[in-house]
Amino acid sequence: MSRTVRLAAAGACALTAHAALNARLLRKPPSDPPPIAERVSILLPVRDEAHRVAPCLSAVLDQQGLRAAEVLILDDRSTDGTADLVRRIAGDRVRLLTGASLPTGWLGKPWACAQLAAAATGDVLVFLDADVVLAPDALARSVTLLRDAGLQLVSPYPRQIAATPAERLVQPLLQWSWLTFLPLRVAERSSRPSLAAANGQLLCVDATAYRAAGGHSAVRGQVIDDVALLRAVTSSGGRGVVVDGTDLARCRMYDGWAELREGYSKSLHAAFSSRVGALLAGGLLALLYVVPPLAALRGSPAGAVGYAGAVAGRAITARRTGGRIWPDACAHPVSVAVLCGLTARSWRQRNAGTLQWKGRRLG
Repeated sequence: MSRTVRLAAAGACALTAHAALNARLLRKPPSDPPPIAERVSILLPVRDEAHRVAPCLSAVLDQQGLRAAEVLILDDRSTDGTADLVRRIAGDRVRLLTGASLPTGWLGKPWACAQLAAAATGDVLVFLDADVVLAPDALARSVTLLRDAGLQLVSPYPRQIAATPAERLVQPLLQWSWLTFLPLRVAERSSRPSLAAANGQLLCVDATAYRAAGGHSAVRGQVIDDVALLRAVTSSGGRGVVVDGTDLARCRMYDGWAELREGYSKSLHAAFSSRVGALLAGGLLALLYVVPPLAALRGSPAGAVGYAGAVAGRAITARRTGGRIWPDACAHPVSVAVLCGLTARSWRQRNAGTLQWKGRRLG
């Protein structure tokens, strides 16, 4: 057992060193971008978002540095007055589309995004979620980075807002996961599916590359459609990667435990290729980040080193991505344990055929 603890502690510390390297390599959009001359299409799918779309839409309409931009919003059969609210806020400054019926084989969000992309006329397509609030120059900076880096897709990762204890436990694992495990510079040159990481909250893609990859039609049945879209782009010869969006946007995905539990349950099963893959990933996370602190409680020096290394990794991530550092980083073993529990719940619901989101069945 002591050897296992030492190996786990060494692994946790090595991955923290990798996170520190990634924190330095993470591409950051320029702070003073030139005016964007090419046409940019800002695409916003909404379904029952009346409670939160107003700040998002106001920020979209306040974007600076875009000489030619269009804003397209697709109301995906909302029942809460979302479309009326959009009309009151934006008037004729946006093009409001009414979503068509969901075709067989499609999930809701890919279908909404596909309709938006079909109506768009821009050279660059920016897909945006309704819970994201952009900085005034966010899109100009994102497009500049896309072009300057010679990429076809960039996913500026917004600063994640976590207010309740449940959110503070789980949400920081989003950035922590790819900073810790993803070799960023290798990932942006690779078409390997395992090296794809993206966030559909804010996703900027070259329109030609998007269509060459098949667009959202290529990912029509994917729950994690953002990562699947990046894989489609890279498999068709493009390049893309997650980049720093900390100063560009903020997002509060979920409000409290109930929303968070349902949100992660709908998608975590799709993060792994199979149930066996999920078990292996969960076992590895538990070995690296739960076993050492448990051993430390029993007086193991190696366990204490492993726990300290894990906490350092969370602290590095939080500092780099605008998250809360203390005392949240100290709860990392609990965060990992909760994530494993949510993954198990997601698989149970998938096998039972009870997964759903926003009133629609998923698979």
